[in-house]
Amino acid sequence: MKQRHLGGALALSLLLVACGPRPGQGEEDKKEEAVIPVEVGAVSRGPIQAAYRGTATLEAREEATVLAKQAGVIERLLVEEGDRVSAGQVLARLETEKLRYEVARTGALLAKLRQNFERNASVYQRNLVSREAYESSKAELDAQQAAHDAARLALSESEIKAPFDGVVTARFVKLGNLVQANAPTFRITQLDQLEAAIHVPERDIHKLAPAHPVRLAVDAWPGELFQGRIDRINPVVDAASGTVKVTVAMDPGQAKLRPGMFARAEIVYDTRDAALLLPKDAVLSEDSQQSVFVVEGERARRVSLRTGYSDADHYEVLEGLEAGAQVVVTGQANLKDQAKVVVVNAAPASGSAPAAAAAAGGG
Repeated sequence: MKQRHLGGALALSLLLVACGPRPGQGEEDKKEEAVIPVEVGAVSRGPIQAAYRGTATLEAREEATVLAKQAGVIERLLVEEGDRVSAGQVLARLETEKLRYEVARTGALLAKLRQNFERNASVYQRNLVSREAYESSKAELDAQQAAHDAARLALSESEIKAPFDGVVTARFVKLGNLVQANAPTFRITQLDQLEAAIHVPERDIHKLAPAHPVRLAVDAWPGELFQGRIDRINPVVDAASGTVKVTVAMDPGQAKLRPGMFARAEIVYDTRDAALLLPKDAVLSEDSQQSVFVVEGERARRVSLRTGYSDADHYEVLEGLEAGAQVVVTGQANLKDQAKVVVVNAAPASGSAPAAAAAAGGG
C-alpha cells in the first residue's frame, strides 16, 4: 500500500515537471519587435511643370549645296571651310578666257545687226524696202541680242556665289579641277538659325502646340540647358513609326550649338503653381498601382495614391496624401504595413522654401 502511494507521488511530480516552464521560455515570449531605420521626406506644396521628354537632332534652318552653273576649270578659290560668307559673295571663279571671247564676238555681231536694222527701218518708213526685209532684219537683231545676253550670263555664272549669309561647312573642289555644270562645289550652312527635329508618338501630340517652350541638353556641354520654342507641327503621322515630326526653333545667340548634335529635349506644356508634391524616391509601383509608406508615430502605414504630373524629383499627388505627411524615402523596400520604424533624418516642414525650390528646379 505504501509503495503504491510512493509510485503515485513520483508520477505526479514528473507530470508537474513536464508541464512547468522550460529555462529561457519566458525570455523568448518577451522578445521585442524589430525596429527598422528609415529616412523620410515631407509632402509639400509648390510648382510643377508637365513636360514631354524625348530626343532630337539639331539641324540648320538654311543649308545649301552650291552647284556650278557652268562647266569649266577652277581658276581661283576665294574661301575655305569655316569662313563666314555673305549672300552673293564670290566663292570661286572658273577660267573665263573663252567666255569673254564669246561675249566679245556676240557683241560685235550684235552691233553690226543693229546698224543694219536701223538702216532698214529708216528706208522702210520711206517705203524703199519691203516689209519682209524689215521684219527679217529685226528678227536677226533680236536673235543676236539673245545670243549676246546668253554669253554675258555664262560669263557671270563663271563666278560661284553664296546663295545666303552663312558659313562654309564643306568644299568639294580644288584649284585646277574641271567641274561640270550642276556639280557640287561648296556647302553653305546658316549656323545662327538652328532647328531641332523631335519625333513625338501620336498619343502625345495632343499635348503640344506651337510656341510651347523647349529646353535642350547636349552631350558636348554637360550641365547647360539651351532654349527654344515649338515652331511647327507636321499635320501628318508617319505610318511607319507612328510619330509626328515637331520642329523646334532654337533661340538665337546660342553659339555653342552646332548642326548634327544629338540632344535630349524637354517640352513644357503645362504648369501648376500650387501642386501637392511628393518625393519621387518615396513611391512604390506594383501592378500599375502606386503607394507610399507614411510614418505615423512609431509605425509606417502603407497608403495607396494617385499621381499626376512628374518632374525629375517629384510626383504631383492627386489623391491619397495631404501636405505635411511624412513619407519614407529610404528603407521602404523592407517595410510591411504597420511595421515599427525609427526615423534617422529630419524631414523639412510642409511648404518650406527648400521643398518649394526643389520642386521648381526639378521642372
